[in-house]
Amino acid sequence: MTTFHEELTGWRHYLHTIPETEFDLEKTTEFVAEKLESMGITVHRGIGKTGLVGVLKKGNSDRSIGLRADMDALNILETSNHDYISKTKGKMHACGHDGHTTMILGAARLLKENYDFDGTVYFVFQPDEEHGHGAHAMLQDGLLEKFPMQEIYGAHNMPGIPAGQFATCTGGIMASEDNFIIRIHGKGSHAARPHMGKDPMVIAAEIILALQTVISRNLDPSLSAVISCTELHTDGLRNVIPGYVEIRGDTRSYDPAVQEMLEKRMRVISNSVCAMHEAECEFIYTHEFSPTVNHPRETEYAIDAAVRVFGEKNVDSSTLPMMTSEDFGAFLEKIPGAFVFIGNGCEQDGKGFLPLHNSSYDFNDDILVPGATFFAELASMRLGKQK
Repeated sequence: MTTFHEELTGWRHYLHTIPETEFDLEKTTEFVAEKLESMGITVHRGIGKTGLVGVLKKGNSDRSIGLRADMDALNILETSNHDYISKTKGKMHACGHDGHTTMILGAARLLKENYDFDGTVYFVFQPDEEHGHGAHAMLQDGLLEKFPMQEIYGAHNMPGIPAGQFATCTGGIMASEDNFIIRIHGKGSHAARPHMGKDPMVIAAEIILALQTVISRNLDPSLSAVISCTELHTDGLRNVIPGYVEIRGDTRSYDPAVQEMLEKRMRVISNSVCAMHEAECEFIYTHEFSPTVNHPRETEYAIDAAVRVFGEKNVDSSTLPMMTSEDFGAFLEKIPGAFVFIGNGCEQDGKGFLPLHNSSYDFNDDILVPGATFFAELASMRLGKQK
């Protein structure tokens, strides 16, 4: 007889072989929908293009809770050597969303068969987390109006945290991500005759260095933010001073006021340095990911459930926030909830330690049952008592 762990592992391995990206999730959503329907759970498709929601109601209460999983993979060529490697060249589950999807499917199985509660559980399966568009697409499609969940919870596996351990915190746990483009229009010239041009390379260098003063001199030291210039593009050659340079990068922070300050100061610096050199400047700043800010009461609910599943000594209730971003933040701007980390393994474990987005990364199957049990326990605690 197949054990629960073996069943979840089989589901996860299958999902790992069929990675799909962004909103192109036909095979993944078919698999998820088939599993939910086989459990007797009602499935609603097409929420946010390829997102779907499973609905499980017991009793008569109008209380409700959302459990969310992300389904998309990454455009990375997998270099692992296990027997369930990606069958789609150039795509792989390098962030563990195959594991997250499996954990919520496992929670659905547990809640359907093993738990008694009074209310409704909404199982939210989201597309395109990696680009930060999936949560907004589901919200724009009326997710909260069609499925009026009163709170929502999500999780991410975390290499570096031992398997069997759990971590979260109240407030900002993952940062916003804002992208910027700075276009500098100077005047190209011969590399031997720089005085005849307006060198945008020098201007770009001054801007890149000046931007670092925003963090050190404009931001309250008790707050956190990062400005990273990550790309530099020019139309120059070895002996040609370019006429055009483009700087690209991103910023991370936890507070909307900090986001506003970063954008304002970066715009002023870029325009002013260009003006000083009589060059033209275009400054573009876009908001890609909202910060993931946990609500205090819901964080405590998640911690209580984690203590039941992982044990008190394995629960870190005040973990340090991370500067990475997570699309889940868009949900927390609308309704209360919490986001948590479940350890995927550390170097001492010898398993599950490769970093996220590594071409040889793999989700640790040992945490599938604990993760599913955590979500089921949390939903049961919020809506009623376990049998």
